[in-house]
Amino acid sequence: MAHITFVPVMLILTLLQHKTLFSTGLANGQPDIVDELGLHNDLQITKYDSRVILSWNNNLTEEETKKYSVKYILSYTFFNTSYERKERLQEKKKIIRLELHSGFSAKVKTQLFAKETEELIKESGWTECTYKAPPVYIQNLSCIIYNISFFNCTWHVKAEAPADIQIFFSYRQTGKDFECQQYIKNARKKNIGCHMKDIYFQPSRKIKLNISVTDLKNNSRGLSYYKALLPQKIEKLNPPINVSVSLENRSIKIHWKPPPTIGSASKNCFMYQVKITDHKIVNVAAEKYEYPLHRPAKKYTAQVRAKKEVCIRNKIWSDWSEPVIIHDGKTVDIMLLSLTLLCLLLFLGGLLICACRRYRCLEVITMPVPHPTDNIITWLAADETHHQKQISMQMEMHSEVVLGMLEENGDNIHQQGHLKDFELEDL
Repeated sequence: MAHITFVPVMLILTLLQHKTLFSTGLANGQPDIVDELGLHNDLQITKYDSRVILSWNNNLTEEETKKYSVKYILSYTFFNTSYERKERLQEKKKIIRLELHSGFSAKVKTQLFAKETEELIKESGWTECTYKAPPVYIQNLSCIIYNISFFNCTWHVKAEAPADIQIFFSYRQTGKDFECQQYIKNARKKNIGCHMKDIYFQPSRKIKLNISVTDLKNNSRGLSYYKALLPQKIEKLNPPINVSVSLENRSIKIHWKPPPTIGSASKNCFMYQVKITDHKIVNVAAEKYEYPLHRPAKKYTAQVRAKKEVCIRNKIWSDWSEPVIIHDGKTVDIMLLSLTLLCLLLFLGGLLICACRRYRCLEVITMPVPHPTDNIITWLAADETHHQKQISMQMEMHSEVVLGMLEENGDNIHQQGHLKDFELEDL
């Protein structure tokens, strides 16, 4: 039941809202902006080299032109792309550069604004058109400037391109044309790139690329494609220079200098990234970076890269600088000393082993004792028996001598006793 009553209520509210808006428009003396009031545009297309001039006229009266501020909305999309470009213009024309596109679809509408309040008064509907250009046989054009004076451009030749065509490259800057110095070829000997060196660029002046297609079979020039580039936007910088690292108060301090460039070398132009082992990449605007070191005993490496960000937006990062080792000096000194001592001990040990092998010291030390022969054993046994007999005879002789001495001493003592007796008797 609730669903049945809900629909009429919503319809009534919608009608009331539209009635209120219409009444407000009448009260202000302004017509409904949805009403186009007969405004329309007539589109015209003029082709000029790689440019298409899109122009239009409207049926505004002179009175309306003076009374209102007139502006135009242009929307166009290149073929094989999904990106829609929209612009608000005051002039009744637009130059569209085709570059490597084979055409586009566009639409225009006119808007009238109150001069005092810039309020939208009325607008026309969209007027649409389509422009189809000659076929484009190349794609993925990419150019880069590096090492200040080196210039590379590469492209792909489409599979549907005729077999007898060849691609030629040149560029124009400051009114001068420069032909390709060295072509890069694919397996079918088609030019797919150009390498140039010792080139001087004016960073603020655009480079106008010209890629022309020549029919080798008829030796006639066919299509030409054009593209304009600003040198600073395609410059790949060298890595930052003079990268130095110090360890102070348990913090890593990294310093560097900006690389040379074809454009402005102001410090405010550069953006840097710092990469330290086991840590996230950090964006840095200055020419220094400090990071607290939690584990000083561990070895780290630091690298820096750069690009233009502020003076001109450039999406190309330089290569990373050479890694710089970060370590705690005291810890490394102890480790270095220990490693030196270990190497010295290993060297001396190896030298000693070599000397022992050279002079067979180990053989002498480890040589087994030979067992005596039977004759030697018999001789040793006989000699030992003879020696024992001699010792026994010497002991017997010694015993006899001792006994004889004892007997002689006894007789002397006895004689001395008799003498004492005689002396007592005489007294």
